[in-house]
Amino acid sequence: MSSSKTDDNYYKRADEVITLANKQCDDITPTKVNLSLMFASARFSAFITATLANDLDELKRDREEAVKYFTEQFAKMLNENIDENIKNYQKDN
Repeated sequence: MSSSKTDDNYYKRADEVITLANKQCDDITPTKVNLSLMFASARFSAFITATLANDLDELKRDREEAVKYFTEQFAKMLNENIDENIKNYQKDN
């Protein structure tokens, strides 16, 4: 796996997913929506990993590298977003 540069619609696509998640929060707790989002991301990441493999042996061989890549990317993005929330923290009452 290699990191791809973001394109012009990177944030637009992310915002569309977040909009859907926010809408789902009208009917269920944000924690449950978040669990579904994480599952969807894991499932899609596994799909991408399988799609990039030329055969089953390559998929098996690349498994740990893919898990490491996606885990590191998620941790980086999560830390950046928590830092942004700390910087702009306001408690809604």
